[in-house]
Amino acid sequence: MKFTLSWLKEHLKTDASLNDITEALTDLGLEVEGVENPLDKLENFTVGYVSNAEKHPDADKLRVCKVDTDEGELQIICGAPNAREGIYVVVAKPGVYVPGLDITIGVGKIRGIESFGMMASEREMELSDEHDGIIELDGNPAVGSKFVDYLKKNRPESVDPIIEIAITPNRPDALGVRGIARDLAARGVGELINRDTVPQIDEKFTSNLEVSIDSDTLDGCPLFVGREIKGVKNGPSPDWLQAALRAIGLRPISLLVDITNYYTYDRNRPLHVFDMDKVSGNLRIHKAEGGETITALDDKEYVLQKDMMIISDDNGVESIAGIMGGLDTGCDESTINVFVESAYWDPTKIAITGRKLKINSDARYRFERGVDPLFTINGCDHAVTLIQKYGGGEASALVKAGAVPDVSRSYTLDTNRIESLVGMEISSENQIKYLTDLGFIIEGDQAQVPSWRPDILGSADLVEEVARIASLTKLVGVPLPQLAEGVPKPILTPMQRREAMARRTIAALGYNECVTYSFIDKKSADLFGGGADDVMIGNPISSEMSHMRPSLLPGLLQAVQRNQARGVMDLALFEVGPVFHGGEPEEQELLASGLLVGHTGPRDAFGVRRPVDAFDAKADAEAVLSAIGAPDKLMVLRGAKSW
Repeated sequence: MKFTLSWLKEHLKTDASLNDITEALTDLGLEVEGVENPLDKLENFTVGYVSNAEKHPDADKLRVCKVDTDEGELQIICGAPNAREGIYVVVAKPGVYVPGLDITIGVGKIRGIESFGMMASEREMELSDEHDGIIELDGNPAVGSKFVDYLKKNRPESVDPIIEIAITPNRPDALGVRGIARDLAARGVGELINRDTVPQIDEKFTSNLEVSIDSDTLDGCPLFVGREIKGVKNGPSPDWLQAALRAIGLRPISLLVDITNYYTYDRNRPLHVFDMDKVSGNLRIHKAEGGETITALDDKEYVLQKDMMIISDDNGVESIAGIMGGLDTGCDESTINVFVESAYWDPTKIAITGRKLKINSDARYRFERGVDPLFTINGCDHAVTLIQKYGGGEASALVKAGAVPDVSRSYTLDTNRIESLVGMEISSENQIKYLTDLGFIIEGDQAQVPSWRPDILGSADLVEEVARIASLTKLVGVPLPQLAEGVPKPILTPMQRREAMARRTIAALGYNECVTYSFIDKKSADLFGGGADDVMIGNPISSEMSHMRPSLLPGLLQAVQRNQARGVMDLALFEVGPVFHGGEPEEQELLASGLLVGHTGPRDAFGVRRPVDAFDAKADAEAVLSAIGAPDKLMVLRGAKSW
């Protein structure tokens, strides 16, 4: 989210420095990702005066200029058509970096004549796209003075710092400059300027356009409003609006488009404008049947899938609801009659459609996170007012379908609980003030949530808001109470001691320990008395890991198979781990299992190499039982499991 400092000050009355504002934003949870100050890249440009300009002897379009600067007279060769004697210009002396050209100026020869710098155009300084000539400064500025000082006085919007912040998904209100200003005002960085006045539209006529929402689409579009404007002039937008959009990386297009883009960033209120002369019949909001096509404003054709929300007229689909309008009813320089649309779209449905169509628009980005449903009508009227101010025209009465959704809710505010959870002493008066400044309405112990905060879903969120505004940087660390001096010696349970002893004993007998997955396939589980539904994994990562193991042997046998496939034929493997006979804790056991395969060892001078047998396994088992504390006299009972 990008915005300029002057744009922020349209909503926030503050004398705070840029550094104080950015620090407060990050502390509030609106992390500042970068600050671009145009003054930094223009700092070394100075004002010069062209005292003489003569035609280059070897080039018709070049002029050899004598330019007065703070370092005396410099000879500069220039090809701009307006380079002439008697004008004040912007000079880049040798060694100055020119951002628009991405070069550092040096001394050079042009057609045999030396040039000691350059006179810059607006595009070369990234002030605008204007490049038809060099900048001519008005008002007789002092020769040698810094160009940034001239800009501060005469074109302050050109040196407006640009702030970029990262918006987390739970803060859609901060996708508008108004929401950012509200947070800063609550922190005490400034005072929120009252701009909540509802515009009064002079309704000259009733539009013939009718809008309907299908009954099965009301859950996705509960409200759709708009106004028709006749006789509007869709020319260039005013300079201040173009400068604001250009500063945040948007290209000014026309009055209608620029105003809708402005309110998208100013109030987090996406809008759309239809050219009424291209709309056939009435507008209908409904679900797609599947297979319809639309050429959107990005000049790409999209095939719609079933149940995607769309806006249609008699000619067919004219807009992908909440994501992007259609090219057929889009506005151009010849547009004179328009319909300004403002609607509330369900975030989930917009997100699903956007992902399927792979469209990433500013409208989708905001609607899928949540916009203020109560600002739907006012947002339309704000835009209509601005369109009439700069483009003229007569507005109709409001065209409306559906109703404003009820998002009102309130939660209990326990001021004592906030202090215990946050760990800071915050007075109840301050807690109420913080929430009130954020737009909450406090009635008794209930806090009514503002309509622009869909992320507030319980009393715990009230705690978070208070802590956020109070600043968690003030939180003082308190050590946990210590019941005894020093660190207590760790104590192992009897089961943990037996497990460790079993591991050490089996390893001492010459076995290699294995660690296998607790998940096995159903076929293997069935072979070892498992495979029941109560030990089946709900979302297995593969069919070979669908059940919890009833025994350690399946994993050990697979380990034997893998080793023998690689030529290792004599093996002694063991594992200590849990097995599962059901879904309850008491149906889980900790077992130690081992396998002997092949021969006792290689033939040598000290022993005979022989195949291992059941007596080897029995001797090892008795050794392990003895080590973990089993009685000396044991009885092996019949009745083992069938496998």
